[in-house]
Amino acid sequence: MEQFLSIFFFLLASYSVIANDSIQTLGTWMSSNRKTPWYYLASFAALGLILTVSYSWFANNGDISYGRLEKIPYIEVHWYHGIAPVVLILMTRMGIPVSTSFLILATFASTVVLESMLLKSIIGYGVSAVTAYLFWIGISRVLDEKKSIRDNTQTGFIGSLFKLLKGRGLVKKLNYKEFQKSYWSSLQWVSTGFLWWSWLTHDVANISVFLPRQISGLQLILILVFFTSVIFFIFREGGGKIQGIVLTKTNTKYVRSATIIDFVYAAILFFFKEVNSIPMSTTWVFIGLLTGREMAITTLSKHRKIKNLFPIIRNDFGKLVLGMTVSVVIALAVNYIASQN
Repeated sequence: MEQFLSIFFFLLASYSVIANDSIQTLGTWMSSNRKTPWYYLASFAALGLILTVSYSWFANNGDISYGRLEKIPYIEVHWYHGIAPVVLILMTRMGIPVSTSFLILATFASTVVLESMLLKSIIGYGVSAVTAYLFWIGISRVLDEKKSIRDNTQTGFIGSLFKLLKGRGLVKKLNYKEFQKSYWSSLQWVSTGFLWWSWLTHDVANISVFLPRQISGLQLILILVFFTSVIFFIFREGGGKIQGIVLTKTNTKYVRSATIIDFVYAAILFFFKEVNSIPMSTTWVFIGLLTGREMAITTLSKHRKIKNLFPIIRNDFGKLVLGMTVSVVIALAVNYIASQN
């Protein structure tokens, strides 16, 4: 019975975590590649997932969580541990960006570990907001996001690169407009791959917490097959309601903005990955990033009033607080039920 519950809740958590959190990493990429067939995008994401999870399995003696669960030992799974993934599925369908790290891991972690997770996540939100704000203030001096990518003025790094390659006969079939588009599109796929890897090294722990810390090769294959199926389903749906949060942000559907967002987000996640093995909420980092960027755009804009920014920040942060409240309530309920058994 224990093994059945472990597998069943793992499947629920796999769908709910990937459906809720993957849009944070792939959402801007999806929105800026709407004309690309969804199955091409899904194949790219699935390949990245397979390589990332498989590497952790080989490098960490059968552990697919990248060591994120070293302070959360495996415990016997009971029926009440399934409350969190079920609630997560419901909240995902309602478009609420819940922190899966808190909602799922809080039912397994000790109070000390939970406090460390909360502190690291709050710091992550602040660091990402400040970094995004300063980054976009600085980059506005060299890149005008409002300027069309089809602009024919051959200036800056891209213009110099085009002239160099053109002079050597390496881009004979491309004009400057086509070269710009190809350059940014290629760079976006690289930044998205980096971000997807960074996110997976954090959040696979939220799924594998239901499993023993070491799994067999056959179990790995079955897990990867299921993960891939979930990825294709999510892309077939167009990202679901969580994608709406991405689309409400300024210019996220454009390839340059999407590329920059992905790169900054990936760098922040990589930084916190190297700090320590304590899990953290990537959702808080993601929302902090978008908040800081919106603040920078508002600061730079002559026509955008600051009062129009606060409803966006309030709505997003309110959803984070709601998700956190639900997570704490569920964690307390599960711990209480566990103490009575």
